[in-house]
Amino acid sequence: MKRCCGGIGLPCLFKGVGMASPRPPKYLLIFDFDETIINENSDDSIIRAAPGQVIPEHIRQTFREGFYNEYMQRVLAYMGDQGVKMGDFKTVYENIPLSPGMPDLFQFLSKNHELFEIILISDANMFGIECSLRAAGFYSLFRKIFSNPSGFDKRGYFTLGPYHSHKCLDCPANMCKRKILTEYLAERAQEEAEFERVFYVGDGANDFCPSVTLTSADVAFPRKGYPMHRMTQEMEKKQPGAFQATVVPWESAAEVARYLQEVLKKC
Repeated sequence: MKRCCGGIGLPCLFKGVGMASPRPPKYLLIFDFDETIINENSDDSIIRAAPGQVIPEHIRQTFREGFYNEYMQRVLAYMGDQGVKMGDFKTVYENIPLSPGMPDLFQFLSKNHELFEIILISDANMFGIECSLRAAGFYSLFRKIFSNPSGFDKRGYFTLGPYHSHKCLDCPANMCKRKILTEYLAERAQEEAEFERVFYVGDGANDFCPSVTLTSADVAFPRKGYPMHRMTQEMEKKQPGAFQATVVPWESAAEVARYLQEVLKKC
């Protein structure tokens, strides 16, 4: 079964990295970043660069559900006021551990890169993701990275912005991964890219939203015991069959690699 897919054209500066492939890959593989590729939430991790590794209570009290991006803008402004510089953030990002088995999965994908088109959709930020992936040696695996724009202003302050606006009621105000994935699939279809199957590896509630759009030919890999996994289980209980994709929970990403290896054997 052939399946047409698509992409969202975005400037490389903030929202995309491109690597041309000599022949169209057979499979599209989508990764989340926080608590999926890495074993922590990177927004929490960078607090290690703050004085005393804490954020003042009056800033923490400004957090509102669904507006974490805005909250992190205030956190980063405070850290800038305290003299935290780019090198401090970079050091933290470069030392965040990968999730269990993730190096095994990435080594497998490196050996079979011609079969997989790999993208990353994350509510973290472009600077942090690039630092982490380059340090781990796997940045070049990704055809495109979609995340919140970030950088450093003239004062040396780490700045963060929202990715886009959307109308999804289930996602944070700054990012709906379903919208990003849907637009990516549409653009790739216009470019005549055809994927036989789509694979989605994630952990959070914002990964559940795009995974609902997957078909019965596709596979969702939710991290075991995390929100995405619980939400797929709840949907199956309330609406049996409504979640169409095959669900393969994982504790180690090596399990994802083994599943994909079996897929390749059946080709």
